[in-house]
Parts: sequence; structure tokens; C-alpha cells
Amino acid sequence: MTTGRAAFVAGLQAVAPMVAAIVPFGVTAGVAGLDAGLGPWVTMGMSVVIFAGASQLASIQLLDAGAAVPLVIVTALLINLRMVMYSAHLAPHFQQASGPTRSLMAYLLTDQAYALTISRVMDDRPLLAGHCFYLGAALPLWGVWQIATAFGYWAGAAVPAGWELGFFVPLIFLALLVMSIRSLPGLLAAAVAGTIAVAGASLPAGLGLTLGAVAGIATGVVAERWGSYA
Repeated sequence: MTTGRAAFVAGLQAVAPMVAAIVPFGVTAGVAGLDAGLGPWVTMGMSVVIFAGASQLASIQLLDAGAAVPLVIVTALLINLRMVMYSAHLAPHFQQASGPTRSLMAYLLTDQAYALTISRVMDDRPLLAGHCFYLGAALPLWGVWQIATAFGYWAGAAVPAGWELGFFVPLIFLALLVMSIRSLPGLLAAAVAGTIAVAGASLPAGLGLTLGAVAGIATGVVAERWGSYA
């Protein structure tokens, strides 16, 4: 087996236990698109173009609330700012890859692909054909996400309207929130963001959600800096 093929297979094996975990989130994204009335083409288009669970769900929720497109784009970018840090951390290890390959890798970047690849780097194991390992880990996640989103939309359209499957979306966000709170700054950020979002629920163009997100991020940053100097 060639080095590139072996690295690709190693990536497939490494990501295999994680693939099933993204299925519920992809299904929820499909249901959310249906519930928001976006239609199958827009829902799947967002799944392909955005390819980021939290950003995709937040964008759908904002569109459903009637938010202006610039606010939707800014919110999605803010949620995905961590990808910039991931890219900066990984980039030095893939200088040998071609420009088109690096562009594909940037598009496929996810939390899981980053974690698996950087752990391989930090363990000081030889990263021969490292881009192949990365693609082996990232491509299955992309494929399963698209299938899960499509299935969520189809399944949501197939069940009676009275079932109100849209309530799965806030439940998924709550699950993500609980799992992400691991420190006092995180708790403060969540509390401030949630309070402002609820208080501003009646504001036009989904401003309550956007203001809550911005205030939460600002609170988390201030709390972390205050903690570092305390």
C-alpha cells in the first residue's frame, strides 16, 4: 500500500467512531430548514456551502426569524471564528500540499478533522502524506453531513405537520450549550447571551439573537482576560 493510501485509510479509521455522532445534528439541520420554509434546494445549498453545524443551525434560525442577510452572515462568521485558529495551527504542517489541495482542506475543516490531525502532529508521529490522513478524516464527515441533512428534510416532510418537529432545533442548541460550558467565562457568556436573546425576542430582524451572540462573546473574552490577571 502506498504511503498516501495508507495515510488516507488511517484517517478513515481514526474518524470512524465519530461519524455517527454528527448524524443527529445533520438531521436537525434538515428539519430546521423545512420548518423555516427554506425549501430543499436552499436547505441543501446551505449544507454544502456553510458545512458547519452550529453556524448552519444559527443561520436557519435567524432567517426564520426574519433577520437581515448581513446579520445572518456576520453571526455565522462569528460562530466559526475558531476555524481561523485551527487553520493557522494546521497550515505549517501542510506546506508541501498543492494550492488546490489546501483549498479543499480548508473547506472540509471541522472540529473533528482538526482534533484528529493535530493530535497526530503533537504526538510527534511521522506525518507522511499528512494531507491524505486529513482528507481521510474529513471527507466522511462531509458526506455523512450531507446525507443526514437531506434525510432530515425528507423525514420532516414525510411526517404529519402536527408533529411540530421544529422543537428539535432548540433542544440541539441546548445540548451543544451544555457540552460547551466548561469554565466560568463560558458560563457567564452563556448566561448573558441567553438573557439578552430572550429579552430581545420581540426585536425585528432577529436582532435579539444577534445582540445576544455578540454580548455573549464579549462577556466571555472579558471574563477570560479578567481571570488571567486575577
